[in-house]
Amino acid sequence: MKTIGRALELSCMALRVIIGVLVGLLTIPVGMQVISRYTGIIPVYLWTEELATFIFVWIVMLGSMLAVWDRTHFDVHVLPEATSPLGRLLQQGFVHVMVSAFAILFIWYGIGYTEFGSIQHSVMLRMNMALTYVTVPVAGVGWALFSLYHLSEEVRIYRDSRRTAQ
Repeated sequence: MKTIGRALELSCMALRVIIGVLVGLLTIPVGMQVISRYTGIIPVYLWTEELATFIFVWIVMLGSMLAVWDRTHFDVHVLPEATSPLGRLLQQGFVHVMVSAFAILFIWYGIGYTEFGSIQHSVMLRMNMALTYVTVPVAGVGWALFSLYHLSEEVRIYRDSRRTAQ
């Protein structure tokens, strides 16, 4: 499990770098839009809005994968924090199972969504829309991998606590 955990940590480091590069790239079309709208120095390029949207979609979906890894995602605290190891396993396990279930839905329906996008092209950039739609199943795979890994870690922590208690 340590090897898998290390591989997932390295993939998250790569995701952080990719997101940083995408944010840097996002400043180019957005900067061009601002300059063209408020100064008139350069003409209005319509493709900049489309490109900014596509880059932003990638940033959001890759960022959501990092949020699942960092456990800063969709976890709503309705119940008080569990104090026992079993309570923590049940509480966190439920969260990870639900995220994994939604991840499977995103993978399953995202594949069809991407196939649908493969027959479409963006208006200004003439880019195949599958390049944007593929973010849905990609995010689903990341969510599933990270959630299932965290679930396995919760089970390991619970087992270790039971061994220590005996």
